[in-house]
Amino acid sequence: MRADAQRNRKRVLEAALDTFAAEGLSVPVAEIARRAGVGTGTVSRHFPTKDSLYEAIVLHLVSGIVDRARELAETRDPGEAFFEFFALMVEQIAVNRGLSQAMSGSGFDVEAVAFDPEHNLLAVEDELLAGAQKAGAVRPDITRADVKALMVGCLAREQQALDPDARKRMIDMACAGLRSQP
Repeated sequence: MRADAQRNRKRVLEAALDTFAAEGLSVPVAEIARRAGVGTGTVSRHFPTKDSLYEAIVLHLVSGIVDRARELAETRDPGEAFFEFFALMVEQIAVNRGLSQAMSGSGFDVEAVAFDPEHNLLAVEDELLAGAQKAGAVRPDITRADVKALMVGCLAREQQALDPDARKRMIDMACAGLRSQP
């Protein structure tokens, strides 16, 4: 790819990342092109559909999350790694309106992208949950679906999504419910 094409692609991705995070998935491609300082044709050459553009954004976000999850698994005990990952996911969803919409099933199949074998968020989530359960930190009856529902629940009310203190309180309550009882 030519150097100018690479620069344009990078500008489009940066503009899309910021725009989708701030305004959600409904932002038109033309607005992303305007913010990137390129034409809509340039966006279309790199990303033929809006979904392909958002897929590139999700891949970028998921890659960072998976890397952090692996780091937690290597440097923390299993329970601590799981609960830090849970909080990380809630925080990532809270600060990214587009990711929040995608995780709640609004208009984009984030799981189809996030669970790609190359950077499999599902596998990392399952490993952290299984490790925490094996270590006795998380109740044995908890499933990944339960964890996802609690993550989304931590952001169910606008106040929780916008207010870091309210969000932390919800994370603490959800984690308390996930913990194994002595």
